[in-house]
Amino acid sequence: MTLHRTVLTASAGLIAIAALATGCASSSPPAASLTPSPGVASSSSAAASASAAAPASSPSPPPTEASPGSSSPGNPGAAAAGTPACATRYLKATVGVAQGAAGSIYQVIDFTNISGAACTLFGYPGLALAGGTPVTQIGAAAVRSPTSSPRLVTLAAGKTANAVLQITQAANYPASRCAPKASTYLQIYPPNQTTPIYLAYKSTGCSASAVNLLTVGVVQPGNGG
Repeated sequence: MTLHRTVLTASAGLIAIAALATGCASSSPPAASLTPSPGVASSSSAAASASAAAPASSPSPPPTEASPGSSSPGNPGAAAAGTPACATRYLKATVGVAQGAAGSIYQVIDFTNISGAACTLFGYPGLALAGGTPVTQIGAAAVRSPTSSPRLVTLAAGKTANAVLQITQAANYPASRCAPKASTYLQIYPPNQTTPIYLAYKSTGCSASAVNLLTVGVVQPGNGG
């Protein structure tokens, strides 16, 4: 009986030692930590429409600061059912109706498809006041109005779409802060285009870039009349 108890005690001791060794092994940290590989960022560059030209009555394009017109995230202005985006050279810009209210002018800008085929517009045009010789941008470019969501507009040949530009009167600001300057053109980038249109337009801008007088809405179908 004594021998049997001795064997059992020895066996129990061996089992306890094995369990302790196993527990230590499972709780030990790995020899080396794996560092996750950093993500690889992808980028794409928008090709400029080098062959696109401003209207014959427009001055030669000067160096500019205004951002090109662009679409909203989630829809890069891609063509619908194979219909291409409207290039600057296929659009004619004109001023539509204008209304004044509470120290601002709301000016409709019309875009007419002068090509022989349908094209699309999506998002916001880029807009700024411009003037001088040579023609240069005056002050800050227009900020985007959040009041309407972008929608894809398909323009058949000869058809028109529009965007509304709000121009706050420069006189609303002290001259020392605004640094007012007369403008003679609107510098217009159609959505998703990097070549501007220069449209004759008289106004007064703030050459101080800290004062932003312009707010632009999304392109919508029709002439805005």
